[in-house]
Amino acid sequence: QLQLVESGGGLVQPGGSLRLSCAVSGITLDSAAIGWFRQAPGKGREGVQCIGRSGEFTNPADSVRGRFTISRDTAKNTVHLQMNSLTSEDTAVYYCAADTMTDYYCSGSGTPYDYWGQGTQVTVSS
Repeated sequence: QLQLVESGGGLVQPGGSLRLSCAVSGITLDSAAIGWFRQAPGKGREGVQCIGRSGEFTNPADSVRGRFTISRDTAKNTVHLQMNSLTSEDTAVYYCAADTMTDYYCSGSGTPYDYWGQGTQVTVSS
């Protein structure tokens, strides 16, 4: 059974940083693309970043390009999202998801992702 568990969310001041983690079990990272998505109150789900199964391809959203970096620790089967220069616009519930079908690339759309975590809240406020 493939499972994803997010951690690392919390309250941070504008301009601050957070690192989210997505612990993956039931599959190795070279068998799935992992994506990070977020959903703010009253808004639709937005793709934030993703990493392909080879670890070479990433696909940041324009809204986070240059601020959010995705990486993975294959020894721990965990994917990290380093978020810098946070603003109130980044406040949302953040989810990680696994796409077990796409090879090499990863999608910023949630459609190909077949497994989802429960989410972690990120609040950017002074």
